[in-house]
Amino acid sequence: MTGRPFEVVSSRELAAHHHYSLRADEVRWPDGTETSYGVFIQPQAAVMVPLTEELTTFIVRQWRHSWEMDAWECPAGTVEEGEDPAATARRELIEEAGLSASRWDPLGTARATAVSTMRFNLYLARDLERVERRPEIYERDMVIRELPLAEALDLAADGTIQHAASIAALFRASRALGRS
Repeated sequence: MTGRPFEVVSSRELAAHHHYSLRADEVRWPDGTETSYGVFIQPQAAVMVPLTEELTTFIVRQWRHSWEMDAWECPAGTVEEGEDPAATARRELIEEAGLSASRWDPLGTARATAVSTMRFNLYLARDLERVERRPEIYERDMVIRELPLAEALDLAADGTIQHAASIAALFRASRALGRS
């Protein structure tokens, strides 16, 4: 099956906060059955796996308020309105990790939960250079860790890294490098 299997009868915004909103869609299936879908509207994001010639990478730890916990993840950030996701990746790598890359390999996209519109744009960043970090206000607590890519993959596999887009980015980077 391709395409939407039902008709959207109506949509209404339930709540909004900054770049995020929650929408209710009333739908009608071909047999006349009606139901409601909740849709969480979110901007796109860029997620980067920075990789050195020695095959080390960098992950960051920061407090995730909605999760009520610290989380290790790949450097990542929100795509601003009108911004190209690749530009977001370059900007966020500097802000969060204090790194600049001259080689960028796209690793495709990934999605968040099925109720969200968020799309993650995944990148492998290479030919790195250390630059001055420029963290945003909510990144003040961020800790940066350099570790072998193989160890980062282990942390993704054992659940230490729980950020789904980071897990996808790490495993796609490994595959792009010819490692399974």
